[in-house]
Amino acid sequence: MRPTALIHSREDNVAVAVTDIKAGDEVNTVYLDDMSPGPSVKASNDIPLGHKVALRDIPKGSYVIKYGRPIGVATADIRAGEHVHVHNIKSIRWGW
Repeated sequence: MRPTALIHSREDNVAVAVTDIKAGDEVNTVYLDDMSPGPSVKASNDIPLGHKVALRDIPKGSYVIKYGRPIGVATADIRAGEHVHVHNIKSIRWGW
């Protein structure tokens, strides 16, 4: 099956959509380093190309991990399959 999202690092709790994903779609992932299959989740809402999708639940106050590093903090509970973007994370690059 063709992947719809890429995982940059095995420690990541988000993947990046490589196509527009519609709510209810199965999100099929692969790990970027070797293109092996990653976890799949059902999209809870629409996720635009280039945006992030949660691979597992991310509690409010927890780090959002991409590239194997924290890139932000969840400002709300984020469920697996949800769109992860500025509406539910705060970047740590800007002084979090």
